[in-house]
Amino acid sequence: MKKKTIKDFNKNQLEGKKVLVRVDFNVPLNEELEITDDIRIEAALSTIKYLISNQAKVILMSHLGRPKGEVIEKLRLDPVARRLSELLGKKVKKLNNCIGVEVEKVVLNMQRDEVILLENLRFHPEEEKNSPEFAKVLANLADIFVNDAFGTAHRAHASTVGVARILPSCAGFLMAREIEILSNLLENPERPFVVVLGGAKISGKIEIVQNLLSIADRILIAGGMSYTCLAALGYEVGNSLLEEYDLKIVRKMLKKAEEHGNKILLPVDLIITEEISEKIEGKLLEINNIPKNGIGVDLGERSLVKFEKEIRKAKTVFWNGPVGVFEIEKYAKGTNKIANILAEMYSKAVTIIGGGDSIAAIDKAGLTEKMTHISTGGGASLEFLGGKKLPGIEILPEK
Repeated sequence: MKKKTIKDFNKNQLEGKKVLVRVDFNVPLNEELEITDDIRIEAALSTIKYLISNQAKVILMSHLGRPKGEVIEKLRLDPVARRLSELLGKKVKKLNNCIGVEVEKVVLNMQRDEVILLENLRFHPEEEKNSPEFAKVLANLADIFVNDAFGTAHRAHASTVGVARILPSCAGFLMAREIEILSNLLENPERPFVVVLGGAKISGKIEIVQNLLSIADRILIAGGMSYTCLAALGYEVGNSLLEEYDLKIVRKMLKKAEEHGNKILLPVDLIITEEISEKIEGKLLEINNIPKNGIGVDLGERSLVKFEKEIRKAKTVFWNGPVGVFEIEKYAKGTNKIANILAEMYSKAVTIIGGGDSIAAIDKAGLTEKMTHISTGGGASLEFLGGKKLPGIEILPEK
């Protein structure tokens, strides 16, 4: 997939031009509205700096949280503007709306290499509805559109698809890198290629498993996903996280895995507790001995050994989702173990972390720099690997 990128625009094409950039600054905030993880802001820096260095007028737009079309004060982008200003070493002017007369006036008077940040797009319901009128108002602010928000590429919104229909468009550096790396996983991974899937839900990952059965060499399933698989196979999983999902579909997936050479590996033992609490120690139990009041909270010792063996053989690893309740330290052994194994493989294998809690686990362990690539879009990366067409990418022109 060779999409036109920002690198295809030279200085003569960018100098003095107003460039509208869709970034993904949907960062976590604490109660004091302080950013607790700025990885998504840092990921956008290369595109922003390229535009600045080429004397463009940079207009950034993003969403934050789920305001559902209403103005929510705690979801304003002011903390993002402050952090971005620090990272760029120059003032980023934050506006109080993303459309309107005042916004148009500020944009009209922009200087070369100036950076402004529009207010939260999702304060307007038209954004998620992909309103053509809203997209046109946004597009009228600029000469060129750059989509660098891979995390929203699976959504057909006004700021991702609508604007791209109107302006000359391309992918930013982050978007281009995500496309390249994930496309390579599907088309030409260095083998053995091992996928590790954890997290709470299996419903969003059925398609990725089915698509990867013919691509990956091994798929290791843990966490809440594995409890649903074990239940589908007839095991008692007690009060473990069990998604209300059609177990017939899960059984069909597991049957297909058998036909592909038993590619799926499930846990053989688990850490089980009666209550998820920092005060309660878990017990190591085989999967056929889980009591009705038991709750799975982590991989067991034998499971970890089996998982480690498969991962260490790999030349390419994709990991999405923790394998236990890693937020509680005593239930984080399995997740931390996998994170450390991948860090040790840094110079020997391609290691890709796909979004959300996996990133949080890697960051908590201080191992971010030891991964080949950390995807900024959990949902987007899963849909991409599931073989779906992502509207935010499909709309961008080919080279």
